[in-house]
This record gives sequence, structure tokens and C-alpha cells, in this order.
Amino acid sequence: MTISEYFELLFTDYTLGTITLGTAVLGAICGMLGSFAVLRKQSLLGDAISHAALPGIAIAFLITGTKDTNILLLGALISGLIGTFWIRGMTHKTHLKSDTALGLVLSLFFGFGMLLLTFIQKQPNANQAGLDKYLFGQAATLVKSDVILMITVTSICLFVLLLFWKEFKLLLFDADYTKTLGFNTKFIDILITFFIVLAIVLGLQTVGVILMSAMLLAPAAAARQWTNKLSIMIFLAAIFGAFSGVFGTAISASQNNLSTGPVIVLVAAVFVAFSFVFSPSRGLLFRHIRFLKNRRDLELKKTLQFMYGIAKTHENISHPHAIRILNNFHGFTRKTLQKLEHNGWIEISNQQWSLTNKGFVEAENLYNQLLEND
Repeated sequence: MTISEYFELLFTDYTLGTITLGTAVLGAICGMLGSFAVLRKQSLLGDAISHAALPGIAIAFLITGTKDTNILLLGALISGLIGTFWIRGMTHKTHLKSDTALGLVLSLFFGFGMLLLTFIQKQPNANQAGLDKYLFGQAATLVKSDVILMITVTSICLFVLLLFWKEFKLLLFDADYTKTLGFNTKFIDILITFFIVLAIVLGLQTVGVILMSAMLLAPAAAARQWTNKLSIMIFLAAIFGAFSGVFGTAISASQNNLSTGPVIVLVAAVFVAFSFVFSPSRGLLFRHIRFLKNRRDLELKKTLQFMYGIAKTHENISHPHAIRILNNFHGFTRKTLQKLEHNGWIEISNQQWSLTNKGFVEAENLYNQLLEND
């Protein structure tokens, strides 16, 4: 199946439509909530929570003996919340830094989860097969009820986001000021964290424990490069996440033996790489262009000041043979002279240059600015 054939079948094939809608919704909610994790500098939180959810899945299976998705995800949610509150407790009650607490919870819970999975797989119960899909995800197992659950959670998340928008925004950028206004910052913080955990748990079936943190952070990291406004960042992150889900699913379906979860993450990484290079405000390309422009402006001003110094030491501001001197000035003067002439700051005639009145005033202003800065 080619990608074009995939999109032709998208609205007629039930399975393709369900999987694509599920991955798009998952990408959107992960992008929205991932924006808060990125801006709060809690990028490792997604990784820790996704790994902390693994023992909850295993324990839920051991208790019920069934692979009901809702029950397993409930166990993952409980385990993820426990891991989150452990992290909060260690950072608030001890002298440990947040990265240390995240690393401890990640390794402890994931190790315990792998131990339980190994124990389950050695049991004489044929029903345990397939639990390992939560490690790397398996989007093909998505059914209509899973997608409905994702849409419901996303709708609730949007409602809460709009309801507490002012509080979320204040807490995000100035927690101390939020406290002085009388808001319950602890409740707001727990609310944000809860929805982040919920989004991660929803994505375990599709993307898996290992790659879920990338799904949470990549769309938000890409969106951050394009704007300084929170609302626009959240919107862009949701768009990037949804498109990552759609195109990742399309690429996976068009090729044999390509897991959907890793392909979705790779597509999201392409969005990140593109944003890092081509975003107008922070992109590497435009940053380099601005650097070259600033360097040219600096060379221009240095040359003008150099001319000003020559002009100040003579009665007449016109000096022959100066082009030969200036052409050796840092190796850039020939183009700089052309730019100076283009700006109307100097005049060049018969191998002689002279500062115009406009150039003399400009150079004098630069000289005075330097004196003020010193």
C-alpha cells in the first residue's frame, strides 16, 4: 500500500480510520499538555511517568487475569500518579534535586515493572501474551472504544484548560505572584500534572512506555521555536502532534514491518528538526543570517569610524589614497566601502574618498555613543 492509497482508503476503511483518528487525537492532547511540561522545565517528567506506569499494567493484569484495556490503563494511571507524587515528595521533603528524583522513580518503577512482566510471561496462562506491546506500543490494537476514550479525555482537558486558563498561565510564568493573588497553587499544579499523567497513560497502548516521553515533548519543543505566546504555542503543538500521528500512521501502513509508534515519534522529530532550523525567531538558519548581518553592520560602523578618525586629523575631510589603506582593513573594506557609498555616507571619485555631511554626522553620533557607553 502506498501513502496515496492509504489516504484514499482513510475515510472508507474502518480500521484505518479508527487508528488514524486515535493517533491524531493522541498527538493533539500530548502536544497541548507537553507544552506545560516543556515550559515548566519538567521534560523528564513524561519519561518518568511513562516508565512508572508499567508496574501498574502488570499488577492490574495479575489482579484481574484479563487484558481489558480500560482496566490495564486504570492500573497504569494509578501507578503513574503514585510515581508522580513520589517525585514531588522527594523534591519537597528531601534535599534531592528534581532530576535525581525523576531518575530514581524511573529506574525503580521500570525495573519493578519488567520484573512483573517476566514473572507473568513465565506463568502457564495463555492470556498473558501481548502485554509486552505496552513497551513499544501497537497502534493496530486501537478500537473504537479506545478512540472515544481519547476524545472524551481531550474534551475534558480542553474544558479544564479554558476554565483555569488564567491560573495555569500565572502559575507557569510566576508561581510566587500567583500565591500573592490568593490562588491555590498546589491544586493548580496537581491538576496540570494529573492531566499530563492521563495523556501519557492514554498513549501507552499506541506509542509505548519507551517512546511516550518523546510524543509528549517533541510537538511542544517544535512549537516553542515559532512563538512566544502560550496560546499559540499550545495550538501549534496540538497541530504538530496531530499531524505526526496521521503521517506516522500513514508511513507505517504503507510499509511492511514498520511499527506505528516509533514512526510517529520519528515524524514528530522531523517537525522538531525543521523548527530548529527554519523558525524565523529562533531557527539556526535565520539566527546565522542575523549574525552575518550584525557582523556586516559592525564592519560598516568600524570603517565609518576609521574614516571619521582620519577626517578629524585633517583640515579637509577628503583624503586621497585612503582606499588602499581601507581595502586592507580587516579584509572586508571593499564591500564595506560600496555599502557606505550606497548609504550616502561617503563619496568615491578617482581613487579619492570623502565623507559626506550625512556620513560625518552619522560617524559623529557613533563616536558619541561609544563615549557614553564607556
